[in-house]
Amino acid sequence: MEVPRTVNQMRSAAEAARSASWAQPTIDTAAGIRSVMGPVGPVVVFGPNNFPLAINSVSGNDFAAAVAAGCPVIAKGHPLHPNTTRLFAERMHEAAEETGMPAGFVQLLYHIGNEDGVRLLERPEVKAAAFTGSRGGGLALKAVADKHGKPFYAEMSAINPVFVLPGALAERGGEIAEEFFGSCTLGAGQFCTNPGLVVLVKGESADAFLSAAAEKFSAAGPMTTLGSGVTDHYEQSLRTIRDAGAEQVARGSEHDGPGFRAVPTLLKVPAATFIGNGKLLTEAFGPSSLVVLCDDVDQAVAVAEAQEGNLTGGVYSATDGSDDAAYDRIASVLRTKVGRLLNDKMPTGVAVSRAMNHGGPYPASGHPGFSSVGLPQSVRRFGALQSYDNVREPRLPAVLRDKNPGGVWRDVDGTWTQDDVAAA
Repeated sequence: MEVPRTVNQMRSAAEAARSASWAQPTIDTAAGIRSVMGPVGPVVVFGPNNFPLAINSVSGNDFAAAVAAGCPVIAKGHPLHPNTTRLFAERMHEAAEETGMPAGFVQLLYHIGNEDGVRLLERPEVKAAAFTGSRGGGLALKAVADKHGKPFYAEMSAINPVFVLPGALAERGGEIAEEFFGSCTLGAGQFCTNPGLVVLVKGESADAFLSAAAEKFSAAGPMTTLGSGVTDHYEQSLRTIRDAGAEQVARGSEHDGPGFRAVPTLLKVPAATFIGNGKLLTEAFGPSSLVVLCDDVDQAVAVAEAQEGNLTGGVYSATDGSDDAAYDRIASVLRTKVGRLLNDKMPTGVAVSRAMNHGGPYPASGHPGFSSVGLPQSVRRFGALQSYDNVREPRLPAVLRDKNPGGVWRDVDGTWTQDDVAAA
């Protein structure tokens, strides 16, 4: 699953680099002003513990986007997969040499202390950074980048609420419960798009859904995590949620063998307790979820309003239209809270698509206007707008000339087609 995604995003990045489709060349002939996006400069990429291929600091989405923009990359490898990162770095170094890229265009730093990460961002040579990981780590680095006036693109945390409306529960509640369990426990729940919150309106169908989900969680065995830190933080987060008023509904079999494991856990809480209780918004990174039980649709809307910024938010509704009025109210609130709004599906998958948004309002990410997935738009994070005023034709970048060196004329309206830009 991860290898094809890694390869596809690399190919998409290469296409974006060759075509310059991300650069948005703009020509105002009457004013004599032209502009284009160019590389911002050296970029530091901090990779996460999960997705050692597709989001690796030296092979993943941020790396591919920065290189496509023409930016040198300093990759900070994660300590949980040093050899995988080393192998990728060696291949990247070989590719850079074979294609005549400048020496040091791609560099790798293995695990360094927090203070060294701060010092790295403080260096004047570094012009931007990308980070995937915990909220605490991301905010600490963002503060340093902000202090020094550098763009910092962080994908940090999310609980990704899923609202299952009454008509959908009555129509296919058992099917949705199965989808929910599969999504929640995929990869031991170590996805940033894990459905960590499910919102139901009380009733017989909600009870049946909760019972079906609880049965699946209770029957599940312990699941392998990425390391001891993940397991420890998972259990600590569950304690925080329980201490804040949540009740444990189901828990799988405990782990008593070697290695690091997380136990699938399902909790529930009344909406009245949830609303206004910030600790119940805690992300438990692992195979767990919190079910919020609402008295009515009005309370479900209030639960939506209580959400922080998230990567995703989803709504399941009935196919006969009986949920449409409730959907309209909840979706209008969710739209302002999430980067990606889903209908009738769980949020776990993140397609490598031009239209994908893997970002969202704070604290899901550090900037709501950009996505870490989806080329060529993700490349623009590492671009600087370069404007030319009354600059002579031979001194302009090729894509901004009236006639480029390849002999392809720009369109009469002053724009370029993708083929025009590629030829330039």
